[in-house]
Parts: sequence; structure tokens; C-alpha cells
Amino acid sequence: MLVHGKRKERYSVQMPMTSLIDIVFMLLIYFLLTTNFMVDEGIKIKLPQAKAAAPQTEEVITVFVDAQGRAYINEEEVSMARLFDRLKEKIGVRENELVVVRADRSVMLNKAVKVMDIAKAAGAARLCLATEKEL
Repeated sequence: MLVHGKRKERYSVQMPMTSLIDIVFMLLIYFLLTTNFMVDEGIKIKLPQAKAAAPQTEEVITVFVDAQGRAYINEEEVSMARLFDRLKEKIGVRENELVVVRADRSVMLNKAVKVMDIAKAAGAARLCLATEKEL
């Protein structure tokens, strides 16, 4: 008669998950904090405030107007006389193109309206005046 002794249990290998979870949470916190501090760099303007401001999600052509009334496209200063030609080049033959005017809140309304008028004449199908959400 064969006698079988007690079988020994196999050792199970377990991976320590505590440090992995810590690293994942640290990465999550890092990305959450850094994305909040991303801002548009370039021309310093203070946008007018509006309660119903909504974020812009589609790709657009942006024209900046600083406090002195100078116009910029992609951080390049453009004279009012040359603005029409530059916008015409950017818009091309695309239909339903949106042009966003980001005018400083201290700029005279006449300058912002003049830029919008030039954009409309250059072929912009839609115009938008950028604002920031009022706190």
C-alpha cells in the first residue's frame, strides 16, 4: 500500500500593485495640473468678458487686434491695407470659413469693426468676436 503524504501547496507569485497605482495617480495629477496652465502665447490682449462665452472647437483663422489697434495674423503684424490680401490668401476657396477676431477690450470698437469688415470683404463666410468667460 502506497501512502501519500500531504501535498505541498505551490507558492503563488503576486505582483505588488501598490507602487504601480501610486505612479498612475501621480501621472494623472501631473497631466491634470499641466493642462490647466496651458495658455495662448503671443500677442498680449485682454478679451472682453461675456457670461455666455463658449469654447471654440473648430479650426479657424484668428485675427488679433491689440490695445493700440494693430492687427496680427499668427503673431505677425499686418497693416490694415495688407490685411485684406492676407485674409484672402488664408481663406482661399474654402466655403463657410470662420474668422475669429480677438480684440483687446480697451481697443476702440471702430478698429474691431473695421477688421471684421475687411474679413467679410475677403470672403469670410462667418465672423466671430472672441470673449472670455466672466467670472
